[in-house]
Amino acid sequence: MPDTDIAKESSPLPEPLEFTLGAAVRPERLDKVLAGLLPDHSRSRLQGWIEAGHVLVNGEAARSNRQTAGPGDVITVWEQTPPEALAFTPEDVSFGVIADSPDWIIVDKPAGLVTHPGAGNWHGTLLNGLLFRYPELAGVARAGIVHRLDKDTSGLLVVARNEKAQTHLVRQLQARSVSREYNALVHGRLPRPGTVDQAIGRDARVPVRMTVDRPIAPKPAVTHYQPLRAGRTPEDKGVTLVQCALETGRTHQIRVHLSSVGHALVGDTLYGGKCLAGATRQLLHARALRFEDPGTGGQVAFESPLAQDFQQILDVITWES
Repeated sequence: MPDTDIAKESSPLPEPLEFTLGAAVRPERLDKVLAGLLPDHSRSRLQGWIEAGHVLVNGEAARSNRQTAGPGDVITVWEQTPPEALAFTPEDVSFGVIADSPDWIIVDKPAGLVTHPGAGNWHGTLLNGLLFRYPELAGVARAGIVHRLDKDTSGLLVVARNEKAQTHLVRQLQARSVSREYNALVHGRLPRPGTVDQAIGRDARVPVRMTVDRPIAPKPAVTHYQPLRAGRTPEDKGVTLVQCALETGRTHQIRVHLSSVGHALVGDTLYGGKCLAGATRQLLHARALRFEDPGTGGQVAFESPLAQDFQQILDVITWES
């Protein structure tokens, strides 16, 4: 190899990259050295490669990110495909379909299924499953997804099958003309219907939470709720089955709004809920969906029965009526 400050030889993957550090290179932490050699990759990603054994120093697996590398050291790196590069790949993921047309698909999402790939969930999402079952969605932004449900929320969402339909549906959502109704089981007794009209934004203290209390970059949010029946769990805790209608569609909207009025969802530990009656997730189900068909201009409406785990919990509650 030529004796330069940093000399590099590379060959096509899956062969590794090999670097020999020249005499003028200052000894540095290995992760810092790699960051200079491979500037297209983040420091944290390179640290992950070191920890996973994809980096050798002088033919031996790197001991840690803090290991020092300096003049004369030979560094061998097996570049790893970043997970986000594989996020939009078809995968055989299980989910229900209520109906479809040339313009839309009505998905009945099970609890536990992530809607769209993101940090920590690059595979096995609804988007991956949609691309597998409807290959034409590869030509539509976000595989046609126009609104989302939280991972642990079950029920209905609409997916556009072409760009024209996607634009039409997004505009309906923006105009608040899409009707979305949910069932939720909440703590305590809700005596009467009500509306929560409070802007929602990121919680400055807990980044994974949203809040109505001094939020970061708040956006308007309106939730209407109506109690359906009240009862007591096997733990003798009061609960209310509630129907909610959204005017807006903010992240965690129903969860945040109902918690803000003292009625957190059963199972929603992020917002103060408790896991009563065997709940293992927040008990929230998107039960009904209505919108204008982009193809015909007429109204279409769909309903989904409660998810099995939700119904099983309702069955063990002692209801007042």
